[in-house]
Amino acid sequence: MDKTLTIINGCREKNQKYQKIFYDRYRGYALKIVFRYIYNYEEALEVTNDGFVKFFLQIEKFRCEYEADIEKMLLGWIKKIMINTAIDLLRKKMLLPEIGGIPEDVWDMKDKTASAEEMVIYKDLIMLVKKLPPALRIVFNMHTIDGYTHIEIAEVLKIPTGTSKSNLLRARELMKKYLNQKELLTACSI
Repeated sequence: MDKTLTIINGCREKNQKYQKIFYDRYRGYALKIVFRYIYNYEEALEVTNDGFVKFFLQIEKFRCEYEADIEKMLLGWIKKIMINTAIDLLRKKMLLPEIGGIPEDVWDMKDKTASAEEMVIYKDLIMLVKKLPPALRIVFNMHTIDGYTHIEIAEVLKIPTGTSKSNLLRARELMKKYLNQKELLTACSI
């Protein structure tokens, strides 16, 4: 815990050594968040790097009352910055679908926040979420995975709350369809 605090304080002092340690430590976590929104590896990497720049520029605003909660608070803050940075790019691209994919070796990237089993499940989930149209994928990610309310989603995406709700409903229907297809394929291959 105090190691995390030392790293954060070093980043506040704009010490490049601590910024590099911080980046190396949380890069895998941040990149996996961005992958849920941006499915092109090069763009996801760029968004992740932009998110870290924003983080380092705003680190003075980071506060945590209880040192025991610092890691949890920090991960939440990183997550929010990465999501907002990804949505900014998607908005700029007018929610056009990405062309490309994620190289297999990226899934092996270290993420100290997840176990090996969680990473396999996460990879399968992301592969299914990727199939959703961009507008549905964003709402699904924000609501189901990241825990945003429909009001918060509407605010961030600048859409009516009803649109958020209907996009989530359509996304869930498609995800059920994809899961049923995946189960059917798995059953046929056994």
